[in-house]
Amino acid sequence: MKITIIYDNDVWQTGLKPDWGFSCLVEVYGKAILFDTGANGRILLGNMIKLDIDPRKIDEVFISHSHFDHMGGLLDFLSINPCRVYIPLSCSAPAGRGEIIKVKAPLKMHEDIYSTGELSGIEQSLIINTETGPVVIAGCSHPGVGKILEAAAPHGSVTALIGGLHGFNEFNLIEDLEMICPTHCTQYKREIKSLYPGKYEEGGAGRIIEI
Repeated sequence: MKITIIYDNDVWQTGLKPDWGFSCLVEVYGKAILFDTGANGRILLGNMIKLDIDPRKIDEVFISHSHFDHMGGLLDFLSINPCRVYIPLSCSAPAGRGEIIKVKAPLKMHEDIYSTGELSGIEQSLIINTETGPVVIAGCSHPGVGKILEAAAPHGSVTALIGGLHGFNEFNLIEDLEMICPTHCTQYKREIKSLYPGKYEEGGAGRIIEI
């Protein structure tokens, strides 16, 4: 599995533009899934060009929640590629073209690719089953990291967590993970890195994580 962070508050690769928001491309099991679209379509598509990512070759979009910094770039993206979009039930359907799938309950999207379902009436996370265990990608973790990990638990012991963690500070919940990559809105990156230096991965636009 290859995860490329396209949109983030910080920059990993020189030349990319940072901005408040999050988006990453998940390439796994023959699928290319765009997770969230950041706040600004121009920045999203501009960073894609610099990362040599062709938006027309993306199979589908997964929107974690309705906040502008996670779906602000969606309409610009859909104007180029009107693909399938998974959104939580609480999220208003975008006006752009494409098949819209509203997600309430846990959902099998493809073999070994799942949604947690909408948690706390606001947000869904993406679960990828791998040989070593589930990998979870989160937008902002508004429902709480504990609730997200609990939702992923039926798939096995979560091995990796990538994405925004907001004000998460129950650090013991991630002590058994093999990898943690806090991005975007995470308030306690420094503390997480200090506690778990061996499993901490830096984020930032342009960062590529291969699992």
